[in-house]
Formats: sequence, structure tokens, C-alpha cells
Amino acid sequence: MPISDCGHCGGNYQWVWEEAFDKFGFGDGDYQVETYNVEEVLTNAGYEVEVVPFGMHNTIISSVKLNGVEQIPEGTTIGFDDPREYLAAVIVTILDEALPQES
Repeated sequence: MPISDCGHCGGNYQWVWEEAFDKFGFGDGDYQVETYNVEEVLTNAGYEVEVVPFGMHNTIISSVKLNGVEQIPEGTTIGFDDPREYLAAVIVTILDEALPQES
């Protein structure tokens, strides 16, 4: 699981990449939001990523495109559906390898 330095206490902050796609991720935005780290992994892999405010204090990934083609299927409920279920296996693999749940 990715571990970041907590901006509040200076300790370790553990999170999972799926939270960047979840309206309630990162404690519904109350905790340290790491969405931009997930965006960076996807951008470095060649994807175009859109991050948007969601709710009053959270940000989520709402679009992932490759060569201009949207990779989040039509009909997905952004912010609520499980990204492991709707993202292509190659994207899930990229994120799992860069931000493993076990560290």
C-alpha cells in the first residue's frame, strides 16, 4: 500500500490508488488527498487524465484517455463504481505495479 508523509502529523499515511476514483476516497476528502499521485502514474504511462472536484472537499479522476479515446466505459457511475471493475486490465496493472497495495 502506498505510504506518503502525512502533511498534518509528519507520520506515515497509507492509502490505495482506488481512492482517487472514489467520491468517498481519502476519508471523503477529509484526509490527505493523493489523487494527483495516481494522475501522475497514469500520465507517465501515456494517458490523459482529468481530475475534478467532487463534493465539497475531494478530488477524483473523472476521465482517463489514451490517444483521445476515453478508457472509462460509458454508463460508469463516476465516483461510485469500483475502478477495478471498469478500468481496462492494463490500467489496473499499471496502477498496481506503481502503487502496490502491499509494501
